Amino acid sequence: MALTDDLPAPTCVNVINIYIQQTASTEATLNTYPAYPDNRFGSQVKRAVLRARDWLDEHGRLAWIAAMIAGFVLFWPLGLFILGYMIWSNRMFGGCHSRARSFNDRRTRFAQPETTGNAAFDAYRDETLKRLEDEHRAFVDFLQKLREARDKAEFDQFMEERKQG
Repeated sequence: MALTDDLPAPTCVNVINIYIQQTASTEATLNTYPAYPDNRFGSQVKRAVLRARDWLDEHGRLAWIAAMIAGFVLFWPLGLFILGYMIWSNRMFGGCHSRARSFNDRRTRFAQPETTGNAAFDAYRDETLKRLEDEHRAFVDFLQKLREARDKAEFDQFMEERKQG
């Protein structure tokens, strides 16, 4: 079977934490599943809850905390449920849903880029990245020397004031 052939829609998918941007074709595919017809109230509620969860994930931890506080204010078991879900799914303490990444994570992600298939562009990109890394390293060294010189000047001034006083 070729990759371009139309494959039948799967009847059951058991995958956790896959975020897919829905388009008209994926929406039509979701509507063809017999397990989730649109005319069922539970299916509509489930989709609304999943949309709310995805929206809160996009807006980060503060949105989850605001939703939890609103849940406590409106109906305390709802706030307690949201708190439990945040702790259980590791949304409270960062985990894999954390949007912030350190500078080193970003550097390792771009340290060995994949090839684009264009050898000239790949060579230019590698050369430019190496040049930028060298410039960054030189700038960091310059800043360190500048800090050391400033600290030495301040210390020398302190020692002169101490001798005079």
